[in-house]
Amino acid sequence: MFPSEDAPVFVISVAAELAGMHPQTLRQYDRLGLVSPGRSAGGGRRYSVRDIALLREVARLSAEGISLAGVKRIVELESMVADLTDEIRTLRDRVADLLGQLHARTSYLPAVRWQKP
Repeated sequence: MFPSEDAPVFVISVAAELAGMHPQTLRQYDRLGLVSPGRSAGGGRRYSVRDIALLREVARLSAEGISLAGVKRIVELESMVADLTDEIRTLRDRVADLLGQLHARTSYLPAVRWQKP
């Protein structure tokens, strides 16, 4: 079985090669907070498939002329959008469940029309 895309499995030299970058660039991006690789027991950086995809996105945005500060903000905002999208999906599912429970509990009641006193 293959590890998940979030599993930190690649040492820095392999990750740099997969991302098409120099290992020192990966260290710089880590210091700047653009990418946060996992760490081995000895403290060495370990990159996941998701980290490598992010490194490639950083390189693409940089090549388009966006500063590293701008790239960091874009990455942060994209992460927030993904988190909020997940939260919306969870809340929609919860509302659907609650509506189903409400319907199951009230389906035997006759329809009642509310009137102002």
